[in-house]
Amino acid sequence: MQKIDDIDRKILDILIDNTRTPFTDIAKRLLISAGTVHVRVKKLEDSGIIKGSSLNLDYNLLGYNFVAYIGVLADRSGQSYDILESLNKIPNVTVAHLMTGKYNVICKIRAKDTKHAKDVIMEIEKIAGIQRLESMISLEESINDKKRLMKSIFTELTPKSRVNTNNGEDRST
Repeated sequence: MQKIDDIDRKILDILIDNTRTPFTDIAKRLLISAGTVHVRVKKLEDSGIIKGSSLNLDYNLLGYNFVAYIGVLADRSGQSYDILESLNKIPNVTVAHLMTGKYNVICKIRAKDTKHAKDVIMEIEKIAGIQRLESMISLEESINDKKRLMKSIFTELTPKSRVNTNNGEDRST
């Protein structure tokens, strides 16, 4: 596990809430220089802890309100990576997971409507090595909150701090 210190955690905590927060604003909040923020973020990127930043779109406003999950059963074992490679070429497949259990792969698709989803599913069916598909229509995305997990991880990583009491003695909290 990569080592990060308290300043790194604070920077990450701010960026979790808003990846577009300017380094100068982060620096002011943490009472450090913007150059320090820049160097630290670069270090976190180079170490792989930060993997770019993301843009969150409201697909509903863009006309892509239909979401389905497709369970993919391969003809035989060992074809999953070939199937994943083919799925990656279909733009409407937005997420794919290699699985254990009933399916070899489960993927998420976004489409404009049921007809468009049918077209995407038919395209997936053409992939070599697929024995069977099962589609599950999403009625509503009720939870989509990576921030809670990230904040929980940082809470676990935060060492117990030292608090100065009124009489000048330090004690662990």
